[in-house]
Amino acid sequence: MVNQKMLALGQTRSCIRELFEYGLRQAAAGETVYDFSIGNPSIPAPPEVNETFVSILRNIDSLSVHGYTQAPGAMDARQMVAEELNSRYSSDLRGENIFFTCGAAPALTSVIRALAVEGAEILAIAPYFAEYRPFVEANRAAFVPVPADRAAFQIDCAALEERVTVHTQAVIVNSPNNPSGVIYTRETLERLAEVLTRKSREFSHSIYIISDEPYRELAYDGAEVPFLPDIYPNTVICYSYSKSLSMPGERIGYFCVSDRVEDSGLLFAAAAGSARSLGHVCAPSLQQRVVAACAASRPDLDAYDRNRVTLYNALTSYGYRCVRPSGAFYLFVQAPGGDAKAFSDLAKARNLLLVPGGDFGCPDYFRASTCVSHEMLLQSLPIFESLIKKYQ
Repeated sequence: MVNQKMLALGQTRSCIRELFEYGLRQAAAGETVYDFSIGNPSIPAPPEVNETFVSILRNIDSLSVHGYTQAPGAMDARQMVAEELNSRYSSDLRGENIFFTCGAAPALTSVIRALAVEGAEILAIAPYFAEYRPFVEANRAAFVPVPADRAAFQIDCAALEERVTVHTQAVIVNSPNNPSGVIYTRETLERLAEVLTRKSREFSHSIYIISDEPYRELAYDGAEVPFLPDIYPNTVICYSYSKSLSMPGERIGYFCVSDRVEDSGLLFAAAAGSARSLGHVCAPSLQQRVVAACAASRPDLDAYDRNRVTLYNALTSYGYRCVRPSGAFYLFVQAPGGDAKAFSDLAKARNLLLVPGGDFGCPDYFRASTCVSHEMLLQSLPIFESLIKKYQ
């Protein structure tokens, strides 16, 4: 016998991965594929990242480089990450607040598991990253979606407040957002903070924000990405270097529980215990050293920005409806006809791979990733145009 819930998760493929793998098979068969399915960075890591890898391997003792660190990570590396955050946001973080994980997903699952008391509810704001639901439900908490604000894809704080109950432990916030590319404004986040502060008092227990921030450095046109702990102190940050340093395959990130978080010591310890229960030993020690040395490095966003502007302008000129993204590398587009799965299947028949938005909480929208080659994007535009003409 096997765990039936885990079996169901294993047998239910991610639609993103299915489309991506379909595209690989089509390309291997010699087909031309226009793959907008997966958020795999398409710009190289900043030069200092590779240089740091090489320097560490050449100049530091091999046993030290490849040996175990403490479970939360090497203290000097954690301290360097904390100091870089302090320099940007005038925060007062210490190395002891940082826990290195193998990417943002283990950070999220560790924090969610730490908060999954009996009867716990975790809210997520549509559109949300599809994996939030299994992250929450696998830890025996209830996943509570908050309907999308389709006007601007900000947060419908009234709808959120209606769903906050005495069982609410946390709200997952993802800004810049996957899949919409929208950045939540400071005004939006201040309204959210007011709701959660009031509800925490009403129910006599802390309601946390879990801030999922893998796209924090990907913002355009001078857009501000507010630092949530400055707005709502009961915020736990979950971060990944996959997008900011273009190294998703290296699997390195962290969760951060500042001293300003209520019961910070208990929450940090519970999240550490959650990581332990999930098989965490320590994040790769080489990657810890690299991201600590390169924590202040930033990606060159010109290629992403060009794709963002080109695709948004083209699709809206054809008649597609889409909120202009100000961050990340996605467009979230209203599907002609209102059924994103049907539209995605129609596009797939032309080898144009778009992710239907059902798993994001918006079944009438599709996601297009813009971290693709500009040449492929331009070649795909006639297909986008011909598809919408079928609905006009």
